[in-house]
Amino acid sequence: MALESGIAALVNDFIAAGRPSARQQTFEQRRAGYLASTALAGETETRVEIQDIELEGVALRVFSPTGCGAGRLPTVIYYHGGCFVSGGFATHDNPLRQLACYSGCRVIAVQYRLAPEHTWPAAHDDAHRAAGLIHQHAGPLGVDVRRITLAGDSAGGHLALVTALRLKSAGQWLPAQLVLIYPMLDAAATSESYTCYGRDYVITSDALISGYEAYLADTPRQHPEASPLWRDDFAGLPPVHIITAQYDPLVDEGEALYGRLTEQGVSCTCQRYAGTIHGFFQLGGISLAARNALRDIAWRVACQEVNPPGPVQQSA
Repeated sequence: MALESGIAALVNDFIAAGRPSARQQTFEQRRAGYLASTALAGETETRVEIQDIELEGVALRVFSPTGCGAGRLPTVIYYHGGCFVSGGFATHDNPLRQLACYSGCRVIAVQYRLAPEHTWPAAHDDAHRAAGLIHQHAGPLGVDVRRITLAGDSAGGHLALVTALRLKSAGQWLPAQLVLIYPMLDAAATSESYTCYGRDYVITSDALISGYEAYLADTPRQHPEASPLWRDDFAGLPPVHIITAQYDPLVDEGEALYGRLTEQGVSCTCQRYAGTIHGFFQLGGISLAARNALRDIAWRVACQEVNPPGPVQQSA
């Protein structure tokens, strides 16, 4: 299977440039490069209303469909990608605008602390705290607490999963579903796809592994919050949908998570997008698969089943 044409051009340019390594860049350069890539997200969606707010020190950006009013809507709590070292509201602005518009739901993006300035568990704590604050302030935010989706891409997919596990472990409320877009799941980088797709496809093994190194610092790579793929406490999670990319160093572990969740009794679906690379979700301007994935997520958010309110019922 060949790469999509727009993505193929991106990959060919990367190879022609000598496959520049993330390890040879400063974190400021990596962040600037990520921000520059937003030009590939397509035409800016304007049929949304945007509000930047702060709840008890946590920065949030709320995307609402135009004209939806202040009523409670199904809501996506979204954690951005960036290998734990980059990304934020600006890098994900247009895809989240589109998600809010196409779904008719509210999308609340979370800005969590980044490495190397802030190491584990800073991002995990911020993600968990933000979810709790959004749930706590659901009324003023216009959030239907029965229909909350936790979602994220790459490092953000990792954070969405671990946040749900923390909520479950604490016996707190649970989201109605999770949507994990090519999540980072194994800090030891043991899967074969790291070797097969880790050199040529723009987001390289070096980029992913160096992000883990910066964030985890001295935390063991086998820690359950560093490598959630290998956990045995998934039972009791709500339904999970996983998106993987064909030419992604993370494709194997994303699909391995599908197997582990299913084995532990979690309702789970997994879709691999052919001809794509890590990060394709933000390439809607050049990728049909990106546009299709976004509309699929929007449909899942809009049609999610209602989750009963109240604390988690712990099994005996």
